[in-house]
Amino acid sequence: MRALPATVDRHGQPVTLGDRVKILAITPDLEMDEDDLDMFYDMIGATCEVERIDAEGAAWVAIWWNGFDGPLLTTVGLAPGQMEKAA
Repeated sequence: MRALPATVDRHGQPVTLGDRVKILAITPDLEMDEDDLDMFYDMIGATCEVERIDAEGAAWVAIWWNGFDGPLLTTVGLAPGQMEKAA
């Protein structure tokens, strides 16, 4: 049986696909336009489900937004220090 990809949160708790994590910090590309940066910074404090974990151990989460032209999706990869496993 193949193990699920896993990483850890800032407390060292294991985090796997489907777990819910609270976003504590992000590292956006500072060359983004101001509206995109605002959306990324607004993610801080949100609790999201982990959709994938990459080879470097980043847990990827997504948030849907209501934009002027319809729904928008923002995804971000979180390093262990940037998330906390939700209860």
